[in-house]
Amino acid sequence: MGKTSLAQTVLHHEEIVIKYQGNWFFVACDTAASKMELAGLIGAHLGVKPGQDLTRAVLHHLAEGAPTLLILDNLETVWEPAQSRKAVEEFLSLLTDIVSLALMVCAESPSKVQWTQPFLPPLEPLPQDAARKMFIDIAEDRHTMAEIDQVLQLTDNMPLSVSLLAHAVDVEGCTVILLRWQREHTSVISEGYDRRSHFELSISLSLASPRITFTPHSQELLSLLSILPDGLSDVELKQSKFAIQDILECKRALLRTALAYTDDHKRLKALIPIREYMAKFHPPTDRMIRPLFKHFQELLQVYAVDVGKQSAALYVERLTSNYTNIPSIIQNRLQVGHPDLEDSISCTSHFIQFNSTIGKDARPLIEKVITLLPHLEDDWAKASFTVRLFGVQESRLIPHLETQIAQTFEWLKTFDDPGLEGKSTFSVNEVD
Repeated sequence: MGKTSLAQTVLHHEEIVIKYQGNWFFVACDTAASKMELAGLIGAHLGVKPGQDLTRAVLHHLAEGAPTLLILDNLETVWEPAQSRKAVEEFLSLLTDIVSLALMVCAESPSKVQWTQPFLPPLEPLPQDAARKMFIDIAEDRHTMAEIDQVLQLTDNMPLSVSLLAHAVDVEGCTVILLRWQREHTSVISEGYDRRSHFELSISLSLASPRITFTPHSQELLSLLSILPDGLSDVELKQSKFAIQDILECKRALLRTALAYTDDHKRLKALIPIREYMAKFHPPTDRMIRPLFKHFQELLQVYAVDVGKQSAALYVERLTSNYTNIPSIIQNRLQVGHPDLEDSISCTSHFIQFNSTIGKDARPLIEKVITLLPHLEDDWAKASFTVRLFGVQESRLIPHLETQIAQTFEWLKTFDDPGLEGKSTFSVNEVD
């Protein structure tokens, strides 16, 4: 989320420069596995003579020196594991007893330290203007604003992603990077100029955090979020009956590691680059997708029955808040040979009807399903879908419409369903 960038910005702030006169130390802690190794890293930056345990030497050096700012980046690597946490917290407590030392950690606040209050609020994605300024500072202003905004759409204005893509654009240009993203996704921003800029490494380290490994289903939840642009509300997390124990605890683990965030509507989401990474390396299993698919399917079926009634308004809000989630889930299952293909096509037909009701274009889904109809064995399912399809506005744009209408009546002849045949006749008259 940009903790390192924020810390580096603090270092260069005018008041900090004046107060500490360059007497600051930025220590990357991601290689330390114990309190002793942490003290050794700090000692190396301070110029302390090497030794087996530099804890006392570091404390003495800082206590005897001028006012100093010490920033510990990625401290969670050594602080989070249970076996090292107590010793690290005691060491931090001794550091903060030094009056002339200001300590800043890029992690959640360890205990045993009287941290300055109030805490800084959790970092959020940058406002659009700030993201543009950051991008232009790196890649210069030789690109059009439209091109810049296209690239920023891939970042969710996440500071690290903005920085990495801006550096890539500075070398290759917006057009090339946009084309590469279509092919390579997060690999484009994992070719950084140093270890801290390696985006995929950064995510993999977060996934290895004890907070994630101690709640192993957290990674499954994040995998599911990778195909849910709209995220999930707490109600949906509970009602969808996921095969995840302590799902709200998993949510908290993702939030605490910045792998997910909650938006203004309190929906749990993952940023675009993280979704792309998870979809590439840890795609959700059908076991995870199925409960949510069933939830949306039931919601759409109830809406289809109540459409036109006052009660339908209750479902419109819930469907609208998942407007891009539903086709993402459906597309995942609209595949030849998928065991739920028939249910997926039926769910698609209801979603197309919902689109028509709210004035949205559903042509991509219509065209996708038409290509799959021949793979269904049940003629009733084929006819049922096309009858519903003829009732929506976009049906006039169906390729080879007359052929499709004729095929539907052929399917209707293979079974006796006067009601469906009557709906078909009405729908076809509407099309005509």
